[in-house]
Amino acid sequence: MHSMKHRPLLVVTVLVVALALVVGLSVAAAGTSHATKAAATMPAPKVPNAAAIKAKYGGQTITFIGDSVGGGHVRDLALSTEFTKDTGIKVKVVPHPAASDAAYTQLARVFAAHSSSFDVAMVDVVWPGAFAPFLVDLKPALGKQSKLHAAGIVASDTVNGRLVAMPWFGDFGMLYYRTDLLQKYGYSGPPTTWAELFAMAKKIQDGEQAANPSFSGFVFQGNAYEGLTCDALEWIASSGGGDFIDNGKVTINNPKATAILDLFRSQIGVTTPRGVTTYQEGEAQTAFTDGDAAFERNWPYAYSLNAAAGSKVAGKFAVAPLPHGAGGSSVATVGGWQLAVSKYSKHPDAAIEFVRYMTSKAVEKFDTITNSNVPTIPSLVKDPAVRKAAPYLNPATAGVPRATRPSSILGASYNEGSKDIYQGISQILNGASASSVLPTIQSELQQLLK
Repeated sequence: MHSMKHRPLLVVTVLVVALALVVGLSVAAAGTSHATKAAATMPAPKVPNAAAIKAKYGGQTITFIGDSVGGGHVRDLALSTEFTKDTGIKVKVVPHPAASDAAYTQLARVFAAHSSSFDVAMVDVVWPGAFAPFLVDLKPALGKQSKLHAAGIVASDTVNGRLVAMPWFGDFGMLYYRTDLLQKYGYSGPPTTWAELFAMAKKIQDGEQAANPSFSGFVFQGNAYEGLTCDALEWIASSGGGDFIDNGKVTINNPKATAILDLFRSQIGVTTPRGVTTYQEGEAQTAFTDGDAAFERNWPYAYSLNAAAGSKVAGKFAVAPLPHGAGGSSVATVGGWQLAVSKYSKHPDAAIEFVRYMTSKAVEKFDTITNSNVPTIPSLVKDPAVRKAAPYLNPATAGVPRATRPSSILGASYNEGSKDIYQGISQILNGASASSVLPTIQSELQQLLK
């Protein structure tokens, strides 16, 4: 499996930037009540060709390992209910673990057992190379539909000529900020460098804590899990410190990476909550939505929750590119979720019809409007209803260069490599100097490349 050819995710970067689109990792939960209200404002799309599908597969039952982030589970239930109503195919929706690496482990166990316990699963953009042997080739059934999606994403879902997953939705990291508080404290716009962010965060935090002791300047994904790999990639790449592994060589142990990681270490419990080192997406999003943070790093899914009725920051926030280090430029980590069918499924054809529906243009539009996920179908970006619901798709934010995790070069070892990265970065955030930790991460990644 180590030698499996996996089309580079860099293709995604080039193509999707040009389209002002991208794909994305999402991990963690919270805000479901806001999401329920958003989903209720728009009915789930009808299933095309439902009568023919019902005649063939009606009465079959499939299990879908679905989303658990933000309003993702609510969306999955709304869509699967409509699919069952129209086709007669019953869908059991099971949310996957909130952290991406835990979701990976769950699927890996099922595949190792050759189990038919699920039929369709969400697959992170960094997994196709590792899971390809266990997934159905969707090209015969969905090859035509795949042409609607960004070609670079389809390429990363194609392993050895087999379309092992269909693009579903995307994300990219961005900065949420309180427009009212920036104005209150005399700032004309969001920060462009990490040093500026921490200075602004400190000033706003010091002013706001008198009235709200739980207020913090900045929240992000600081827990030891896949989300921290994504965040740390943004910090390091935006500071000129590379993408962990560059041109086939491990590069993480370098002075620019050391400097930015030590800067973040110095801010824990100073401009961030001390507990930010336990935060996944949901905790960061909840802090911002509840009015307890000036700045938040998160994915686009959080936009709809921050803007929803009941959010304390509705009408008081905006988004911007993430800051960069001295001499660097802003980047956003590429992620993305796809849908795949297990080769051990007892009802693969019914499962494929579910994937056809879930990755259709109508469903992607529904997902963007109700759940603020990034569409993987480029033509949707021009849709007025989509642009209104997802202002972060403007080129200034969505056109930021992407940083890619080293899943292509690590292949089936990616999950282990990411664990080496996030466990080491976690040690730094919890007090260890970057210079004492980066050499270890460097050697661990080098071992995986051998």
